[in-house]
Amino acid sequence: MATAISFRASEAEEAQEALATLVARYGQTPPEEAEVIVALGGDGFMLQTLNDVSPLTKPVYGMNCGTVGFLMNEFRDEGLSGRLASATEEVINPLRMRAGSEGGGVTEALAINEVSLLRAGPQAARLKITVDGRPRLDELVCDGALVSTPAGSTAYNYSAHGPILPIGAEVLALTAVAAFRPRRWRGALIPKSSIVRFDVLDHAKRPVMADADSRTVRDVHWVEVRSEPAVSHRLLFDPGHGLEERLIREQFA
Repeated sequence: MATAISFRASEAEEAQEALATLVARYGQTPPEEAEVIVALGGDGFMLQTLNDVSPLTKPVYGMNCGTVGFLMNEFRDEGLSGRLASATEEVINPLRMRAGSEGGGVTEALAINEVSLLRAGPQAARLKITVDGRPRLDELVCDGALVSTPAGSTAYNYSAHGPILPIGAEVLALTAVAAFRPRRWRGALIPKSSIVRFDVLDHAKRPVMADADSRTVRDVHWVEVRSEPAVSHRLLFDPGHGLEERLIREQFA
C-alpha cells in the first residue's frame, strides 16, 4: 500500500514546481490523515513546518529546494516511497523562550535551533546571565548572546564561534556574539535541563531584541530559555545522512 503523504512547499518557485510534480505522482493527503509530512524548501521552511505540524506528532521528511538544506534530504522526484520506508528518524526537543518586554507583557515561543538576544541600537548590549537561579555573569557587554540546541549548533551558534554539539548530547550551548567584556569569555556548555535567564541592563539606552527561530520580540527586559521536553519533533533522513553524521561532517569541513 502506498504511503499517505501530505506535501508542503515554500513560496519559492523551485519548491512550488516540485510540489506540483510530487502531488501529480504520489497524490496529496490532508496532514491529519497522512502517515508522513514532506516539506519542500530550505531550512527556514523546515523549521516553520516542524512548528506548524507539531501537534500532529507526524514524522517530517524534508527535501531541499532552498540553499543550505542542513535539515533536508536531497531532492529527487523518483523513488520517494522507498526513501520514506528506509528513512531513519531523529527526535529533537525545542527550546522554550519567555521574553518580558516594556509594559510587563510576556511572549512565549518555541525554537528548534536557538534563542538569541541581539542589540537593537548602535551601542553594545549589557546582559546579566543567570543559570538555574545562580548568577554566572554580572555583566556581559556584547552584540548579543544565544542558547543553542545540538540540532541548531551548526547554524548561528557556529557562526558566532560556538561549539558543534553531538545530536544526542544532553547539553546546550551558551554563546556570546562579539563579546567585548569579559573579552576572553567564549561561552559555556550547560546541562539540557538548565534554565538560562538574561536580564537586559540599561535597556532604555541599550535596547535588545530576542529571537526564537525568526520570531522576534523587541525591547525585551528579560528572557528565560529552557529545553522543552514535552514537545518532540520527528525528522526523517535518508540512511547515512542523518543529523549525527551531518554534525560530525561539519567539524571536518
